[in-house]
Amino acid sequence: MRQELKGLDQWVSYLSQAEIPILKQTARELENLHSAENDLSARSVSDAIAVDPMMTVKVLRYLQTHKHRSQLSEVIQVEQALIMMGVEVFFREIPEHPLVQEVLKDHTDALVHLLHVIHRAHRASEYAFDWAVRLSDLHFEQVRIAALLHDLAEMLMWCFAPKEMLEIRAIQLNDKSLRTRAVQEQIFGFNLLDMQKLLVKNWQLPDLLLNLMDDDCGNQQRVRNVILAVNLARHSANGWDDAALPDDYKDIAMLLRMEPDQVKDLVDPGNSSN
Repeated sequence: MRQELKGLDQWVSYLSQAEIPILKQTARELENLHSAENDLSARSVSDAIAVDPMMTVKVLRYLQTHKHRSQLSEVIQVEQALIMMGVEVFFREIPEHPLVQEVLKDHTDALVHLLHVIHRAHRASEYAFDWAVRLSDLHFEQVRIAALLHDLAEMLMWCFAPKEMLEIRAIQLNDKSLRTRAVQEQIFGFNLLDMQKLLVKNWQLPDLLLNLMDDDCGNQQRVRNVILAVNLARHSANGWDDAALPDDYKDIAMLLRMEPDQVKDLVDPGNSSN
């Protein structure tokens, strides 16, 4: 168990040394692939990792800290990273443990919230990928990864600070006018976005990924894509009647050069025209 941590620097240091947990389903699929050597390839392994933000980070982090001098460009695509490091190196060097289900076995309520956040991230990554393709963005996989990892700090804190995260949630439920960052600063002494920026730098993850995940760069089309995908996934998780969705449709319509009603037809699974 972690000791009592205080302040942003202590948390960044702690998370930089901690082994990041992954989903049980990811570990199971990777184990099956490894035992069936005929099906083992960078593509099959990356497909197994695709919906797991934590394992995605572990792969990118390993590549960045073990990159060869000949690697001139940044890599934020899992399949490309696996090709460069070698699939067997991945299985030998990147642990498929601990599991989030084991880490949070005594905090089932926190586990439920974590799985919701991961599901939301997966939804956001699908939206971002689809819109990048529609916008003829040839780097659509980079956009997908950025959306998948956009709320990484929140996922990590559900794993490593479940009591505090539940406290934050309780405060917000009691007063919905409070901004998330303000409550995080009240409980942790810092907000999770600032921690995430420091972590990404400390873990030596690609600058391109940091930029794509940075809401302050929202004037760039690719970053705007990520932000709007994350917003839509977050708001629609509350139900397709969430009050924020009409504004999301308008913003997405501007991005895709469509009408808001067309966007609603595109993304709302309950819409009869889908």
